[in-house]
Amino acid sequence: MLRQLRLTMDISGWIFLPWRRSMSNMKDSPPPPPPLASTFDDVIVDYEDPDYLPLPEYPVRPNEPLETRKQRLLYQSRKRGMLENDLLLSTFAAKHLQNFSAEQTAQYDQLINGVSNDWDIYYWATEVKPTPKEYDTEIMGLLKEHVKNAERVTRLRQPDLNV
Repeated sequence: MLRQLRLTMDISGWIFLPWRRSMSNMKDSPPPPPPLASTFDDVIVDYEDPDYLPLPEYPVRPNEPLETRKQRLLYQSRKRGMLENDLLLSTFAAKHLQNFSAEQTAQYDQLINGVSNDWDIYYWATEVKPTPKEYDTEIMGLLKEHVKNAERVTRLRQPDLNV
């Protein structure tokens, strides 16, 4: 028992030795900044997707009825995998999807299922990054207006499905 206690004290001395040294040197210096301090000059780090990664193609559904497609898109708008897009796309779909024509529905389907990275959709919608030409459609314009939230609607949760 005494041997284990001695071993524990030796190990704790080795662990805390660098801390003791740094604390003794810091008596005259200012305190370090708090950890995880955020600044307003934060930089978004977003790397381009490498070309060598094989991305699966989204299956085309040419014979899908329009109402079935809208129901699928409503579900997919709610289950994106990142809360930011869940809130933006679910509220957008609840507001606009029922009034979309077949062509607009196809554009929305291509937008949310053709992009391999949901952060791209988020950055394009919030206008942090420029939207590529193939996704710069009428639907993307509506989504950008929705994100600006000119009506100042509170969007803290997804809309109910039964409304």
